[in-house]
Amino acid sequence: MTENDATLILPTVTAEGAADDTAVFARVAESPEADAGPRALIELDGVGMTYPGPPPVEALKPVRLTVADGEYVAIVGPSGSGKSTLLNLLGLLDAPTSGTYWLDGHDTSAMKESMRTRLRADKIGFIFQSFHLMAHRTATENVAMSLVYQGIPRRRRRQIAREKLELVNLGHRLDALPTTLSGGERQRVAIARALAAEPSLLLCDEPTGNLDSHTAEAVLATIDELHAGGLTVLMITHDHDVAERAQRAVTIRDGELREGNHVGAPAEAP
Repeated sequence: MTENDATLILPTVTAEGAADDTAVFARVAESPEADAGPRALIELDGVGMTYPGPPPVEALKPVRLTVADGEYVAIVGPSGSGKSTLLNLLGLLDAPTSGTYWLDGHDTSAMKESMRTRLRADKIGFIFQSFHLMAHRTATENVAMSLVYQGIPRRRRRQIAREKLELVNLGHRLDALPTTLSGGERQRVAIARALAAEPSLLLCDEPTGNLDSHTAEAVLATIDELHAGGLTVLMITHDHDVAERAQRAVTIRDGELREGNHVGAPAEAP
């Protein structure tokens, strides 16, 4: 989900408490060696989430996770493992109750909600299991409407929407309504919508969960192509076959993260 500085760049997952405030990105900014390898796009430093009680529920134990720019990481876990909590934190939908989350050099933990909303719109594209398309809007309109709050003129929004739909091989379905599209086509519209704002991170939440195996393969191939083009991908999944497409996997169970795709599957012999 890399060589050089083991603390900054190497994939790191530990169940630890929050680190001190001088941590990772301060050192990236100060260290000339950091320019020699991939920069860290995501840094979770002691990030945890506890919902207030009574009794309080620790949904995500404090963890450290580094994802390099351009990496493809799968986060694998069963239902109730803490995947949804982690997704909400990574997507800036919730703020952690402990630790620091750096996204593309920005300390998001201390941000006001308005700043987090703006950063989320600028940096993160979401793909969900459900397509969340407006039934009475065309494919082009569904994608273009994601740019309304970016201050982009209407004509340019439609142009961007058409470009992204063509990128996911839907150039022939620009004016189609979601009700006339197959499940795979609807998910590709959702992918085009996620790409419209040129995000740094594509955050995928079980994107093939509602698709048959053939259609799922086509959608995953599209995501593979986007990653090959340089996009950072985080894939939230319970499916080990899906996780194997990533460069690496981390496992989440009972709110704890660890390296490797081991949930429900035996570890391979070295």
